[in-house]
Amino acid sequence: MEGPGRVRVFDALRFRDFRVLFAGQTVSLIGDAAFLTTLGWRTFTLVGSGGFGIVLFCQATGLLATLLIGGALADRTSRRRMMIVSDLARFVAVGALAAVDASGHLGFGVIIVLATLMGLGDGLFYPAFGGMVPLIVEPTAIPSANSLIGVARWGSLLAGPALAASLYGVTGSAAVFALDAASFLLSAGLLAITRPRTAESAAGEGTLSEIWSGARYVAGIPWLWVTIALFSVVLMLQYAPQQVLMPKLIQQHFDRGVGAYGLLTSLLGVGTIMGTLAFGQLQPRRRRGVVSYVIWFVNSLAIVGVALSPWFGLACGFAVFRGFCIGFGVAIWETMMMELVPPHLLSRVVSLDFFGSFGLMPVGLALAAGVAGLAAPGTLIAVGALVSAALFLIVLTRPWLKAVD
Repeated sequence: MEGPGRVRVFDALRFRDFRVLFAGQTVSLIGDAAFLTTLGWRTFTLVGSGGFGIVLFCQATGLLATLLIGGALADRTSRRRMMIVSDLARFVAVGALAAVDASGHLGFGVIIVLATLMGLGDGLFYPAFGGMVPLIVEPTAIPSANSLIGVARWGSLLAGPALAASLYGVTGSAAVFALDAASFLLSAGLLAITRPRTAESAAGEGTLSEIWSGARYVAGIPWLWVTIALFSVVLMLQYAPQQVLMPKLIQQHFDRGVGAYGLLTSLLGVGTIMGTLAFGQLQPRRRRGVVSYVIWFVNSLAIVGVALSPWFGLACGFAVFRGFCIGFGVAIWETMMMELVPPHLLSRVVSLDFFGSFGLMPVGLALAAGVAGLAAPGTLIAVGALVSAALFLIVLTRPWLKAVD
């Protein structure tokens, strides 16, 4: 039954394979969030706070090292098989971490090696996953599928850390690592019983040639290459300073502690889930390029609101609003790629999106750390957000963006 009152956000659940995929990813994402929380605290107890930054850098390096290869392979071979192999590889890596931790012989070097292996597996998984969704739902249900996957993704950032906190003190870190390992095994098992449609395969040109052909395609589509290039700068100027300076902002500007920091993060997650569900229900079909850039522009202004707010309560309101923009914006972008990019190129475009957008993040983290003492944290965060807002406005004037539906 069609009509304005129909609930469309759950349309994708009509498809059995999507239900299976969604269940596996929900469990796996919660396990990942619990893993990351536990890994951070366990690393801190071993080598101090600086060590976790090194661990994250190694994991991110592993991710970037395999992303482009993963995109090429996923367009050439079975995406389902690649996801299963990645899940099993990460099961082995995290299971080994749990075993070494339980034995009492966990050291910083072991964490570095196994975190890097996790990153390598992630780089193979994400492009295959991005190309898998259109193969298990009908085209009209793609917006609903992305909305529900977004709910699982952002909801895990609420449930995972809470799960880690409750288990860590009772059973220890090894049990949380083992739980995440088991979630990968469950995800692989559920993927094995899915039956996705067969996608048109890329021509067997060789991995490097296939990566290059994907890059040439992106370079010929302005809404793709401009957005990916722009976000490499925006994440460097806007996201990285928040990661580095937000705790300092909470302490110095709002005169509050870790509880307030956690609350702000949780409220961002709540808003993100709301925005993702709103997209799944509204499913905009026209002027999506303009809509997405307006959302990212407004999100940048909301970051300024968080950074310069005179009251913590007002900052919390801006955090919820920011989350709404992020949830809606990410869902509309992922849906545009799945619907507008040719199926035989989709995984490569997804990998180029990840690689390009996050490529300058390490630079941004280093810059934010370097300028942290030059001005108030709120000022530094706000400047990065305002520059980002100006960049979004410039692109909004481009005629090609208005033509993207």
